[in-house]
Amino acid sequence: MPSPVYFCDLRASLKRTLLDKIGELIRRVELPRRVGPRGLCAIKLHFGEQGNTAYIRPVYLRPFVEAARAAGAQPFLTDCNTLYVGSRSQAVAHLTTAIQNGFAYSVVQAPLVIADGLKGKDATEIPLDLPDCDRAYIGNAILEADSLICLTHFKGHELTGFGGTLKNLGMGCGSRQGKLYMHSNVSPSVKAATCIACGQCIRRCPAGAIKLVKRTPDQPAPAGAERPDLVARKDESRCIGCGDCILACPTESMQINWNAQVPVLMRRMVGHAWAAVRDKAERCVYFNFLTQISPACDCYPFQDAPVVADLGILASSDPVALDQASADLVNQAPGQVGSCLKHALAPGQDKFRDLYPKVDWQYQLEFAEQIGLGSRSYDLVSI
Repeated sequence: MPSPVYFCDLRASLKRTLLDKIGELIRRVELPRRVGPRGLCAIKLHFGEQGNTAYIRPVYLRPFVEAARAAGAQPFLTDCNTLYVGSRSQAVAHLTTAIQNGFAYSVVQAPLVIADGLKGKDATEIPLDLPDCDRAYIGNAILEADSLICLTHFKGHELTGFGGTLKNLGMGCGSRQGKLYMHSNVSPSVKAATCIACGQCIRRCPAGAIKLVKRTPDQPAPAGAERPDLVARKDESRCIGCGDCILACPTESMQINWNAQVPVLMRRMVGHAWAAVRDKAERCVYFNFLTQISPACDCYPFQDAPVVADLGILASSDPVALDQASADLVNQAPGQVGSCLKHALAPGQDKFRDLYPKVDWQYQLEFAEQIGLGSRSYDLVSI
């Protein structure tokens, strides 16, 4: 049976503002009934890396906080620390970044709690019986919350094709140990024949796992190499599998076995999503913001031009249907001229395959449906 997915566009007027429309979405998914009448309500979101401005605007969070509080719940904003070394890798820097990006109490009217604690160790291991995913590590503040509101900025992603609710739940609710487990099989190798020794991968690598070394006689330098005598080399023992080097490399010299490695990452990500909500599935609601739909994750300290125009906001109690509907709306939209899209500019063309040709983004949806997290079948209801 198709799951209802509610949609509002971004048109507004004096009589009906965008915040009014968000309020209608909140009512349609019965948020007050699901999070009330008592208990702690985790509002899961991404606070945005320093330098990135594509994340959900803090002012949009007020209706969710007010609705949860009016229902009798005690809402708090939360996320887990990152695996890579950035502005959100431990709680002090993470909270500082969140406040600097506008998520202060005076704006959102809710406290901020880093779900996996000061250094990412405040988590619970949950045994699972899923293909390639026998365990999950979920931040305790999310796990112990009585209900959950998941607010996701929908965008492209270099390892999963797109980042939607499933990624926000799975990668986002996973502690640092969980993120390491999800990425542990993703280990890019260097294609020496195209490496120009520019050093971009070294500057982006959070683990210091890459360095420039002397080329061997069987590794001729490509034309245009900045340092023809050098080539990048990765220390497998230090690589954490975050994939930053893949996006940083201008010649696509960082390669992984996409057919073997990425499906495992997706299965583990979806497994973590299931672990995060399975004990409160009826007390969760999910919202995707299809605004500033950037080609890559909000974890980068920048964002590229949106690949399509702003489309609207979607809501559902089914995270799989929500992501499927979001991906379909993006692909049905015309691509933005001047964005990094190369071919998929026409309505109906696959924007995510254009961005990341080797990633089968649909696999995360197929696996999520397979394990019972939701349904890919949906009815889109415009409000």
